[in-house]
Amino acid sequence: MTDRPVAIRRDDDQSVTMRRHEDGPVAFPRHEYRSGALLGRDGAISGVAPQEEGRRCVMRRRAFRECAVRALGAALLGATMLTASLVGVTAATAQSYPAKPVRVIVPFTAGSPVEIPARPVLGKLAEWTGQRFLVDNRPGASGTIGTELVARAPADGYTILYTNCSHSSNPSNYKKLPYDSLADFTPITQTNRTYGNLLVVHPVVPARSVKEFIALAKKHPNKLHYASAGVGSPPHITAALFNSMAGIELRHVPYKGTSVAFTDVLGGYVEVMFSSPPFTYPYIQAGKVRALGIGGPRRIPMLPDLPTFHEAGLTGYEMTCYHGMWFPKGTPQEIVRRVQTDVAKALATPDVRQHFETNALIPVGNTSEEFAEFLRKDIARQAEIAKKIGLVPQ
Repeated sequence: MTDRPVAIRRDDDQSVTMRRHEDGPVAFPRHEYRSGALLGRDGAISGVAPQEEGRRCVMRRRAFRECAVRALGAALLGATMLTASLVGVTAATAQSYPAKPVRVIVPFTAGSPVEIPARPVLGKLAEWTGQRFLVDNRPGASGTIGTELVARAPADGYTILYTNCSHSSNPSNYKKLPYDSLADFTPITQTNRTYGNLLVVHPVVPARSVKEFIALAKKHPNKLHYASAGVGSPPHITAALFNSMAGIELRHVPYKGTSVAFTDVLGGYVEVMFSSPPFTYPYIQAGKVRALGIGGPRRIPMLPDLPTFHEAGLTGYEMTCYHGMWFPKGTPQEIVRRVQTDVAKALATPDVRQHFETNALIPVGNTSEEFAEFLRKDIARQAEIAKKIGLVPQ
């Protein structure tokens, strides 16, 4: 027999639902739902006094509250246990990191100035962890090509960006970057800062001081050319600010990297370059180029007689750079702290400190949070410089 319901009428006009069962029809009065209880038309469940029903309702409410409290407690306990387990997993991951070689993207050509601080630091990390930290040069577009690769990489600690202050200037140099210099990365540490770029000239240029060079450039506007590692690169920004403050016009010849640019300066194809001291110093010593001044706020130890641009007459000129390391956004903080701690330790070793001193690099090794704050300020500063020199974003 089926369970098809049949509606009938009673003499008191109370609607009743009849449901057929195998043992015969059973009648159930239709109820209304009021204040959380099923009530008949007389305001109480059939056969139960209103007082008794009220007592039952109170008991049901208490039971519901107790059940809800128990459920909430169980949920909170479960969440706490899950959080604790996740913390344990990430801590264990940091302790075992790295479990395989780490890819370090340098977004410039092989042999660029960025590698001068990078290689000894990475060498220490490899020595201490037993895993290789492999430099992967991905040059082009003032470092943006390689930087984008890191922004899109998995946030697992096995891809690191090692670059320079172009990371701060590129937001002002391009109308639209394929990444956000702040939001898409987790800063690890600033490995060092620099003394600024040197103004060097090919021996064919007769000037022997910053003052003589400015006078020569004013006498022959747009006749002198300077090479750079690309539009928006540190050498380009250094030169553009020099042009603006000196009131001269040098013609810009951008290249895809420092090495290829400097090669043409050595060959006499381009007369001028603003280049990093460690990269340029051997050629100065060999007489291949002549140094006229430096862009930082103080003189460089390896060339103590060389004046700053400020001392040479460009009052207030100051342009330095930095090198640093980043992970993709979302990399576990335990891994970030592990690498930052190891880098700071590497920067304190005698051989690395000697290497930095020899190459006119000032070690830093700050925390991720300190580096992030520095970057916010430096990006704003670079935007002001770009506006001052009239740099048109590409």
